[in-house]
Amino acid sequence: MNSDKERKDKVGAGRPAPAFARIEKVPPLAMLLYVGMVGITVLFAVLVGLYIYTRARDGWADSVHPLPRWFSLSTVVLLVSSYTLAQAPRLYRDDDVRGMARCLGVTLILGSIFTGLQLLGWRELVNQGVFFTGEPSGTYIYMISALHIVHLLGGMLFLLTLLLRALHAARDGVRTLVFIRNPYRRLQLRLLSTYWHFIDGLWVALFMLFLFLF
Repeated sequence: MNSDKERKDKVGAGRPAPAFARIEKVPPLAMLLYVGMVGITVLFAVLVGLYIYTRARDGWADSVHPLPRWFSLSTVVLLVSSYTLAQAPRLYRDDDVRGMARCLGVTLILGSIFTGLQLLGWRELVNQGVFFTGEPSGTYIYMISALHIVHLLGGMLFLLTLLLRALHAARDGVRTLVFIRNPYRRLQLRLLSTYWHFIDGLWVALFMLFLFLF
């Protein structure tokens, strides 16, 4: 009996733990994205912590500068872009590549509009006398907004690549079938949606922070 138990222990000894088994099933591209998202979160958490420390050091004095209204409008635009992109997986499952391409195109346009509105917000800050090298609160606004735009542009490049492939596939029935049945395209769309919603949620959190503390 003991020998049977020992044999079972030896057989099970070579098996990975359930948690590691699940990690091994994660595609390398997805793992890279998740690690990157953790890094982005840490980066912005550090910047927000420094911003709060700076405001606390200055005694939480009320700022005489209102948060740019363009930032509020850009937040709405980004939320709408998250909604349009959320429709793409459903259209993909319905084999509607053209519809999916339209959603990707609209999302790309909205992302570009968001970037433009952020730049208008910077100009509004300048008109208020808030410069990058001026008061600390203004410096952090510029820095965090610029870093967020950079990360959004990375998502837009990924989105543009997938959009061009979808438009190419939509021109022919055979290419459409290959595109729909390709598990790598499904993975790309899922990762794009995950990253875009993450960047969306990150900006909403930052916007709410600046709305109450700027």
